[in-house]
Amino acid sequence: MEKNNIYHYVLVHGDCHGAWCWYKLSTLLKSLSHKVTAIDMAGSGTNLKLVQQIRSITDYFEPLMLFMEALPMDESVILVGHSRGGIDISVAMERFPTKIAAAVFVTASMPGPQLDLPTVSKEFDGQSGSPMDNEFTYSEGKDKPPTSYLIGPKFLASRLYQLSPAEDITLAMCLIRPSPLFVDFHESSKETALTRENYGSVPRAYVVCEQDNCMKEEMQRWLIHNNPPNEVKVIKGSDHMAMMSKPNDLCLFLLEIGGKYCSG
Repeated sequence: MEKNNIYHYVLVHGDCHGAWCWYKLSTLLKSLSHKVTAIDMAGSGTNLKLVQQIRSITDYFEPLMLFMEALPMDESVILVGHSRGGIDISVAMERFPTKIAAAVFVTASMPGPQLDLPTVSKEFDGQSGSPMDNEFTYSEGKDKPPTSYLIGPKFLASRLYQLSPAEDITLAMCLIRPSPLFVDFHESSKETALTRENYGSVPRAYVVCEQDNCMKEEMQRWLIHNNPPNEVKVIKGSDHMAMMSKPNDLCLFLLEIGGKYCSG
């Protein structure tokens, strides 16, 4: 990578997290003079919306879409989505393909033109195991599906952060917020529809985290098999939170992606 090649990375978090979870990776990339924008999705991090105000998956995506819309037409970014953030960046790829040099899915959901979100969600639910101490909210009544949830401390420590420093678990427990759940598969399928012409025109890379206890490697490989990306990178010894447990490895791969897809 040449020194004068400055890339712009846009980082999108997963459930219950926020822009804060990228603090290690952001610091590494910025120390190399790259530009970094970490987004707080609706109801996440410092975003002022409450989870009960988020009525649709489109509402949840809004901060990322507004950011992409405001980008100058001659600027392109590298989108990085973690966990459920893969859905967010997929929709951004569909809506703003010319503004995205590449998209990186870090142990993330990765729907595609031939792999819709309901199919991905059902496969994940079938492999996800016990919710342990996660807290679910039923704002439409106990006889209806839950409308939001908050990751519990035991789930967080054993399924997401089991290989991350203890300080990062403490940080997460201070900052996580409830995430909305969208159970109307028909509606979410329409809102997240992807095409070969738009989504398919953006180069994709997938980061496999071998020791992920949340999105198991089997699920990650299923996504790769059913929606093959241009690149696959395996990070050994990483839990679900690769940006916490293996920030240097993730940073190096993102620099490789920048060098390959942003040069010239």
